[in-house]
Order: sequence, then structure tokens, then C-alpha cells
Amino acid sequence: MAITDFSPVDRAGAFEASFPSPRKPRTHQRTSMTSSGDNLKRLTDLYRMMVRIRTFEETALEAYKAGEIPGPLHVSFGQEAIPAGVCASLRHDDRLTSNHRGHGHALAKGADAATMYLELYGREGGYCRGKGGSMHIADFSVGMLGAHGGVGGGLPIAVGAAQGLKLLKSDAIAVCMFGDGATNRGPFLEALNWAAIYALPVLFVCEDNGVAAHTETRTVTAGEGPAARANAIGVPAVTIDGNDALVVEETVARLVADIRAGRGPRMMHAKAYCWTGHTATDAAAWRDPKEVEAAKQRCPIARLKAVLIERGLAPSALDEISAAARTEMQSGRTAAHTAPWPGIPSAFEDVQDVGAVHG
Repeated sequence: MAITDFSPVDRAGAFEASFPSPRKPRTHQRTSMTSSGDNLKRLTDLYRMMVRIRTFEETALEAYKAGEIPGPLHVSFGQEAIPAGVCASLRHDDRLTSNHRGHGHALAKGADAATMYLELYGREGGYCRGKGGSMHIADFSVGMLGAHGGVGGGLPIAVGAAQGLKLLKSDAIAVCMFGDGATNRGPFLEALNWAAIYALPVLFVCEDNGVAAHTETRTVTAGEGPAARANAIGVPAVTIDGNDALVVEETVARLVADIRAGRGPRMMHAKAYCWTGHTATDAAAWRDPKEVEAAKQRCPIARLKAVLIERGLAPSALDEISAAARTEMQSGRTAAHTAPWPGIPSAFEDVQDVGAVHG
């Protein structure tokens, strides 16, 4: 596969052609979700997305345990408020990079659940034509630049996307979702440093579930944590409760407004807790059961459900949301399980071979 040497004008055109067209700058006005003028529909949409994320992963985990899905599977039970709250303030033309625990990121950015299941199953029609699986879902049509199996791998990609958007004079932004484990790796420093130097339109979102694989992050981390590191570099950062969907949404809305206004990069450190082990095969015997149970009592979906009921939404409406999510995900699972495998010739397509020696 050859690399085209684009001229500056052509390079910009090629970049734009792969993604949704950037919008012209505009004034962004919205009402706080916790004000007296709450938009109940917005709250309900936020809840619906969180339920869809949870149900997608519950269904995927069932399929994995049934032997239907090959390769690793990382779920994010207990972290649903973060991707849903982040993407609620994003536009179609904003870019997003993800990590190995990224199903919720893709769904919240607008990816199609059925196509995601096809990819998890390694079948024809999946987002990466069955080559990527759970950890590498991408959908450029909605600005989802892809999940990354390497810890911290999405950080420099998001910064590169942000630099491209700035060169194009677009008011679209890039968002990078990464875990607390990534903050102890080089790409974190490199990405934030570059973004600060060039005042790039990028939002860094640290989903801090307290664990890097099987290690408690606090036991291997010096200093005061991710937000302190970002602030030291010159990237304003805030730490919030990542289990509170309203707080996540409102914080992101404020940070995104700052970024679109040209004030440079921002970071949100969202503290949460992942209820399961690192992967679907990890029984998490190393976790303290009392700690897990305490985390479940702070379930972000249950918390938002209580708010909706308090504000007048009928419980039957919430039941309908859950039922619709189950129907959607079971349909996606069934279709993926019976879908054809990719043809053998496709194994040699979309493969980078630059520099390869051809005999």
C-alpha cells in the first residue's frame, strides 16, 4: 500500500473527506441540567444511553461466556456515566479516541450496536471487517477514530487530530478517553505537553477506575494524581465524581465551551469504579467483595434513574427504555452469531505493508 505525498492543500482535503464536515464557528448556549429549567428529555436521553451501554456489555459478556466471541473482552460496568456524559456535549463532527475498554465510548459517539457486535464476533460487516474485535472498533463517519489496545495509545492520536482541526480552522474538537493507568506512561506527558504548547482543541478524559489491569494505581503512582500532573504542564484540569452523570455532563459542557472558544486544552479526571475483573476471563478474586458491593451502591444508572423519577418521569417509561435496549442488543447478538465469516482474500486487504520485502 503506497503512501501518497499530498500537497498542503490536498492533505487538508483528504483529511476532511474522511470525516463529517466541520461546522462553522457558532455560539454554544445551553441550560444547566440541574437548574429549575431542566430539560427532562435531555436527562432521559442521557439515561437511555447509559442503559444501552450497560445492556450492550451484559449481552456481549453472555455471548463471550457462551463461547460465541473470540479474543479478549473488557467491560465497563459502573463507568457508564462517563462516556454518556462526555458525548452528550459533543457534535457529530467532533473526534474521539478510545481505549481497550471502549464499547461505551463508541456507542455514545454514535456507532451502530449491530455493527459493533459483528466486529466482536469477527464477522463480515463489522467495523473493521472482523479484524479488530472488541479493542479496535472505529467509525470515522461519526468521528470515532478508534479504540486502542496499547495503554495510552489514543493520547497522541487525539492530539494529532486536534492539530489537524486547528489547521483546518474548524471549531470541532478532539476528545481522548483513557484510564488512570495511562497517566504513568510516556504518551500522557507527551500528548498534554504538545497540546499545551500549541493550545490545541482537545479534551482529555481520564476514566479513573482505580486499577491498572490488576494493580491498584495509587500504589504505583507518585504525587497528587492525574489532575495535578495536567495542571503542572499547563492543561487546566478538574476532578469529579464519575458516577454522577449530571456532574459529568455539566463539567464536560463547560470544558468543551472553553475549548471551542479557543482557550486551549482541558482535562477532566473522572473517578469511578469498574465492578469486574480486567477482562471477561478474570474472576476478580483479587478484589475486596465489600469494596465491589459498595461501588454497586453508587451505580450511576440507578442514581440517574432516581433523579428522573423524582422529577416526574413515570417508572413505566424507564422500564420501556430497558426493554428497548434488551431487544436491540439481543437482535444484534443473534444477527452477528449467524453472520458469515470474512472471505479469505479479505485477510490481505486493509493491511499496511509499507516497507515490507516482497519476494
